[in-house]
Amino acid sequence: MPLNRTAFRTAALAGAVLAGLQAAPAWANPQAEADRLRTRSLAATCAQCHGTDGHAVAGQAMVKLAGLPEKYILEQLTAFRIGQRPATIMHQITKGYSQEQLETLAKYFAAQK
Repeated sequence: MPLNRTAFRTAALAGAVLAGLQAAPAWANPQAEADRLRTRSLAATCAQCHGTDGHAVAGQAMVKLAGLPEKYILEQLTAFRIGQRPATIMHQITKGYSQEQLETLAKYFAAQK
């Protein structure tokens, strides 16, 4: 027996709802959500100079961090920290972060498109 329009729409809606339930909501893994928020908050500290999520404003002198290789970002942050790369303020900023935080930042910005 063919479905009428109402039955078809109801079946389609039920399918969509069930499909949505298959994806785990953010609150299903509170630790992962807390880590994601902590990482975004850490990356937000770079936004004043390097733009939101590492997308520097076009035409400005600041480097766009989004999409750079993770290894390269970490190397540069480390070079600032130990004074191998000259800077006006980055050497001071990087000393305020732990090695783990610098690694997290490098991974985060590398993952941005």
